[in-house]
This record gives sequence, C-alpha cells and structure tokens, in this order.
Amino acid sequence: MKVTIFGTGYVGLVTGACLSEVGHEVTCVDVDPGKIAKLNDGVIPIYEPGLEPIVRENHQQGRLHFTTDAAAGVAFGELQFIAVGTPPDEDGSADLQYVRAVAATIAEHMDAPKVIVDKSTVPVGTGDQVRQVVGDALAKRGKSLAFDVVSNPEFLKEGAAVNDFMKPDRIIIGTSDPHSEEAMRDLYAPFNRNHDRMIVMDLRSAELTKYAANAMLATKISFMNELANLAERLGADIENVRLGIGSDPRIGYHFIYPGCGYGGSCFPKDVQALVRAAHAVDHEPLLLDAVEAVNRRQKGRLFQLVETHFGGREQLAGKTFALWGLAFKPNTDDMREAASRVLMEALWAAGAKVQAFDPEAMEETQRIYGQRDDMALVGTRDAALKGADALIICTEWKAFRAPDFELMRASLSEPLIFDGRNLYDPERLAADGWHYYGIGRGETVRCLF
Repeated sequence: MKVTIFGTGYVGLVTGACLSEVGHEVTCVDVDPGKIAKLNDGVIPIYEPGLEPIVRENHQQGRLHFTTDAAAGVAFGELQFIAVGTPPDEDGSADLQYVRAVAATIAEHMDAPKVIVDKSTVPVGTGDQVRQVVGDALAKRGKSLAFDVVSNPEFLKEGAAVNDFMKPDRIIIGTSDPHSEEAMRDLYAPFNRNHDRMIVMDLRSAELTKYAANAMLATKISFMNELANLAERLGADIENVRLGIGSDPRIGYHFIYPGCGYGGSCFPKDVQALVRAAHAVDHEPLLLDAVEAVNRRQKGRLFQLVETHFGGREQLAGKTFALWGLAFKPNTDDMREAASRVLMEALWAAGAKVQAFDPEAMEETQRIYGQRDDMALVGTRDAALKGADALIICTEWKAFRAPDFELMRASLSEPLIFDGRNLYDPERLAADGWHYYGIGRGETVRCLF
C-alpha cells in the first residue's frame, strides 16, 4: 500500500519506518527542511533502539521517502496519516493547531478519495473537527471528493517503540465506514497474522481509549508513589509492598515501581488534556486531578531528601552533586517533563552544582540548558562522582544497576546516595557504611522521623 505520513517526530518516524519494513511504500512529509535533509542523509533526529537501521535500510531500498513537498505527499497515498505534535496549551488542553493545519493541507491538494488517519494523540472529538476542516476546504474548492477520518492511536513506549509497533498488543481502529476498515485491515495485516489484534470501534471511543490507557498507567505510578510516601511514615519498605501486591494477577508488576515521578511526552500531557476535557463537559475529574498533583509533588521528593539531610536549603550552596540519569526513562534521550530537570533547577536555585551523566541524553541536556558554570556534563558515570558531595540517581539505566561501590566511596567526599529509582539494597549499603536514601524505604524513615 502507499501511505503518506505528515510529521517525522517520534510517532511519525517510527510508524513510517515500521510500515515500510513490512513492504508498504511510505512518504513522510515535514515542514522542517533541515530535518528532512538529515533523514535523507541517514541521520536520525531521535534515539530509539532499533530505529536507525530500519530507517536507513528502507530508505535505501526506496520504500521510505522524506520530503517537504506537501502536494506530492497528498498525491502519493490513499492513506494520509496525521502524526504531528499536540503540545499542551497554556491551560493544559491539547493544542490542535498542527493537526488542523495538516487536515487543511490535505484538503487543499487532494484530487482523489482519501482515508485520513489521526495517529496523533488527540482529544475526543478531534476527528469530527478534522472532518469539518476537510469538508469546508473541499467545498471552497468546489470539489466533491469522498474521504473518511479514522482514529488509529499509537501505543508506543519510548525505548521499545519499534518492538511495540512490530508486535502490537492491540491495534485500535476508530471508524464506522466499511471501506476505511478494510483499508486499515489491509495496512496492518502483516502485524496481525498470529491472531487478530485489531479492535474496531467508533471514532470517539478510539480517541478516548488512548487517553484512558495513559491515564490508567499514570494512575498506577502515582498510586505507588503515594504509598511510598506513606510507607516512609509507617516504617515499611515499599519494595516489599510492591512484591506483595504485584504477585496478585489482578494487579501485576507493571507500572507499580515507586520513584521520583513520571515524565516524558505522553503521561503528563495526556493526563492534563483529559482533565481539561472533563472540565469542558462540566465533569470534575477528582481522581485525575489527584494523579497529576501526586506526580507534581513527587518530582520534588529527591530535592526534599537532599535538603533535609544537609540541614536546610541554605546549606547546599557551594556543594556539588553527581547525577546519574537525565532522560525521563531509560533507552531514550527524551528530557520532556523529566524528574532530573526539576531536581537540577532546584539545586541550582539553592547554589549547588551538578556533575551529570546519561548514556543518551547529554546532547539534549546541553540543548535545553546551554553552557552553565553550575552544570558539568561528563563522559562516564564514574567521572560524575569525582569530588561530589553525594550521588543522586534519577533514571534507572542498566549501567547504573551494578556499580563499583568501593570506587564510588573513593570518588565521593562522603558515602551518600539519594536513589530516586530504588536500585540498591539499603540494608547492604548501610552495613557497608553508606547513607542511602531511597523512595519509601530504610534510611529515609530513620532520617526524617
């Protein structure tokens, strides 16, 4: 099949690469000529395991094309995917200006029937807006062309997006049109061979499914962080609690890891957008408000532990902290809404310095913050430790799970760890003379209470 995808960001590029990998012909359109030039030269603008080789291979084989020519893109595919960003507006609602702009572009150039597919994460009712934009634009042109708008939300985890696309848990299709359903079934047939993973529903239900999935996962994370804070005050270890409740198959172990808050491009934005959507229809989303509030508070937890240990904010001036992990999660370079940003900015405001290392997010950190006297981005995890007053962990990269603790002790000015991801055993570290602060466990209780 011939497919056009508007947007070469995270969702658009992964979608285009994976569709071309199974033999479809894909043209990706973007308004950024610099990005298109790099993609045509084989330079991938994001870090995602497994993405670079399939982009390069399918581009070389002529199945994956990159262009800024919107008219050519519209002419290319019967299926027109909208995969542009929907950043939060000032009130937290999703900004749909780019979605509407692409819809208008498609309507401006189309001269044959099209199936327009919303791949972007959009509020309920966006498909109806796209339909209105396209219909109005065609009417102004005096054209009577058949088209349909389909919702096909993505369920890609950053760090595992290629595998998620190639081996999907489910493929959600929102349409009531038989022709559109058949086209989407043909498109996804290569991913749907072992058993039928496709779930077809109405347009609005498909749009809500995406928000509901992310809100549910965010709720599990905030729930565990709330329990972790409670465990500290009750003298319990949240890691033992996690194992106890995760063994219940009705709960499971996924997304019940306590930590320093969720981030990224999806959970914060989508929870906020769903909250605003609820208010727009006069519904008070009490649970979703709490999920967001807990996460906001949790991102300040590491700084609170640091501040308490050193006896107040004013005692942090002039101190240096080693920071392991900058990305919001492992296997990505994405810094959007990352807990590390909240921590670093609080430390800088208190007059402290940061020596940071991340396997992938160093360049992105430099782009965000530029050159600062109070931030050093170093080449290895061990280099970040040298002369630091403590180690703080924000991201659970595999490279951080089994460090050389004797080397760490020799590098730090004192054996002190603030662990926002509960990577280590507090009892073993305490026995070896370390001060160890996790989330909802051990030494944290003795320190604060």
